[in-house]
Amino acid sequence: MIMTQRAHLYYSGKVQGVGFRYTVRDIAGRLGVRGWVKNLPDSRVELLAEAEEADLKQFLDNIKECFFRYIREVDISWEPAADDVKDFNIKF
Repeated sequence: MIMTQRAHLYYSGKVQGVGFRYTVRDIAGRLGVRGWVKNLPDSRVELLAEAEEADLKQFLDNIKECFFRYIREVDISWEPAADDVKDFNIKF
């Protein structure tokens, strides 16, 4: 049985002004991850992502690989999949 997972993350460090959201959107598109990403006023980036477990883990690994120089801390919580997101976009 294929399990869909949801991850809700907050990235801190130098994660704004480095193409973070656009790169995350591109990675999500390649892996079929649904959700959204947005900058927060406190200089963090918030990310909500939903996909099959293996795709979601690959997605998060790819983000980490691309931005390991910029990410200082990641706060992640795993939630039940809600299937309320149909694509991936950047929220403004």
